[in-house]
Amino acid sequence: MYSVTETKKKNEWFEWAKAIIIAVLIAFFIRSFIFATSIVEGESMNPTLESGERVIFNKAIYLINEPSRGDIVIIQRPFKNYVKRVIALPGETIEINGSNLFINGDKYEQSFLGEDAQRRTGNFGPIHIPENSYFVMGDNRAISKDSRNGLGFIDEDDIIGRSEFIIFPFNEWSRTR
Repeated sequence: MYSVTETKKKNEWFEWAKAIIIAVLIAFFIRSFIFATSIVEGESMNPTLESGERVIFNKAIYLINEPSRGDIVIIQRPFKNYVKRVIALPGETIEINGSNLFINGDKYEQSFLGEDAQRRTGNFGPIHIPENSYFVMGDNRAISKDSRNGLGFIDEDDIIGRSEFIIFPFNEWSRTR
């Protein structure tokens, strides 16, 4: 026969076990469907993001919205994920002439870039972006592998989230949008 204290202890352990299991399930759900982390590799997004920084990205945002121009997105590829900025949207025409970016013939100001990065972009296009595809570039245009030179057009299904925060190193914690 169990004493009252033994029964209380068993109930207490059972309650703790339930709480831990629920916490693990909630964390798994959030990690799988809402937020995840990614490590920036390389210098293609300098100065916005630096190599080694860890970012939190929102996986749920594109279930209800579509990527917008200027979004910093995570692109899933078979052996590596890429962090790039959306420059042109489906159905648009893009042309780069020196430091000038034109979308559908209109000059687009790239306020997120420094003057030096704009000068090093080079010439490209004009090229039409197919439906359900996006044109992305890194902010460090001179060395970025992006839609101009290796990644090609990015299918909407390959964009798995939008970068929201830099969380590491801790002294550089900030929003990425």
